[in-house]
Amino acid sequence: MAKLKYKRILLKLSGESLMGEREYGIDPNVVTRYAEEIAAIEKLGVEIGIVIGGGNIYRGMEGSVDGIDKVTGDQMGMLATVINALALQNALEHKGLKTRCLSAINMERIAEPFIRRRAIRHLEKGRAVIFAAGTGNPYFTTDTAAVLRAIEIEANVIIKGTRVDGVYDSDPEKNSAAIHLPEISYAEVLKKDLHVMDLTAITLSKENNLPLIIFNMNIRGNLKRVVCGEAVGSKVVEIAKQKS
Repeated sequence: MAKLKYKRILLKLSGESLMGEREYGIDPNVVTRYAEEIAAIEKLGVEIGIVIGGGNIYRGMEGSVDGIDKVTGDQMGMLATVINALALQNALEHKGLKTRCLSAINMERIAEPFIRRRAIRHLEKGRAVIFAAGTGNPYFTTDTAAVLRAIEIEANVIIKGTRVDGVYDSDPEKNSAAIHLPEISYAEVLKKDLHVMDLTAITLSKENNLPLIIFNMNIRGNLKRVVCGEAVGSKVVEIAKQKS
């Protein structure tokens, strides 16, 4: 049995990650693969909260929709996260996990309303909890929602699954000479304007001293390595260890 470093986590997934090679929408193969990765750590006894974005659905509409104001657009994005949450919930249940979907927007026939104590109780009972609809408010990203939920459920760490191997000093998908940063402080992220998460999310993490790990979710076994404490991806902490 692998030894866990993190007992309770908040996993943040982007909506775009569910597209696979598609231009928009949900690739069932990607959702199934992610469900397998999550099921593997659930078997180790990890308590799992999940926040997922909606960019694969709402951004896929942007090219054909004009004149949508910011508040309405954000509301559409919140609904897109609910679609993704239900897709992931279904895939997780096919892997034998017990799940609950909690929404920041009231829609009782689809998901439970978000209540902090109820969410914690679900986690204690071994249920994977998917938090949908962001914070329920416009102008806040799902990155901020993920940090907020992580703090509320008293998660040990927030883990953000991406397409790259952590934090770099520039975009590695555009710059082949980008330097990987295995550990970096919140202050450095803000100072260097690294696009790890949005400003509100990073500030909220810093104020609550919540460790943040950025890793490549598309490499099989990476999620398990992270929760077992292996040096995977990049870690954002209050004070980074100084290089000798």
